[in-house]
Amino acid sequence: MPAPLSTRQRPLVGSRIRRRRTERGLTLAAVAELTGLNIGYLSQVENDKASPSLETLAALAAALDVPIAWFLLDTSAAPRLIRAAERPRRRGREGGGLTQVDGGIARDLAIFEGTMPPGHRTGFHAHPGDEHHVVLSGRIRITQGETVVEAGPGDYVLLDGTLPHDAESIGDEPARLLIVYPRGGHSELTRREG
Repeated sequence: MPAPLSTRQRPLVGSRIRRRRTERGLTLAAVAELTGLNIGYLSQVENDKASPSLETLAALAAALDVPIAWFLLDTSAAPRLIRAAERPRRRGREGGGLTQVDGGIARDLAIFEGTMPPGHRTGFHAHPGDEHHVVLSGRIRITQGETVVEAGPGDYVLLDGTLPHDAESIGDEPARLLIVYPRGGHSELTRREG
C-alpha cells in the first residue's frame, strides 16, 4: 500500500532551477518576464518553499532551455568510468578486433573502437539500427548496395545497419574506427572473450 500523501517526500527541484538560471546568466526578474510568473513565487520555488505545478515546470523548462524532465532527474548518480584495460575485447580475423569503449554499461548505445589490418573486410552483414563510424586513422571503404564510400581520418559515415553492408580497410596502414550502434544492434559484439 502506498505511503499516505502526508508522509511522502515531494520532489525538490529548486536548486536545479536556480543552478540552470545562473548558468544561463538570467536574473529572477528575467525568468519572471519569460514565464509570466511572479518573482516572489519563483524565489520560493528556487528555495523549495513552494512546490511548482507541471505547468510551472513546463514554463521554466522553456525559459531555461531544458526538457521538463531535467528538473526531476536524480542527481545522486555519479559518472561511471571504464578504464581502457577493463573494456571487453573481441579479436577479429587477420589481426583486427573490437574493444567496447563503453564497457557495456551505457543504456542506449554501444560504442566500439575497431581495428582492421590493410585489406581486411568485415563481410556483408546487417543488424538493427543506424551504424555510426568515425575514422580515427587509416582509410576504409564501405559498400552498401550499389553505394560505395571511402573515408579517411576524421571522416564520419552513417549507414542504415538493417541493410547489408561491408567495410574494408584500404591503403597501407591499418584502419582504426570509432563505431556507435544502438544498444543490442550488434549483441554478439558485446560478449566478452572467454
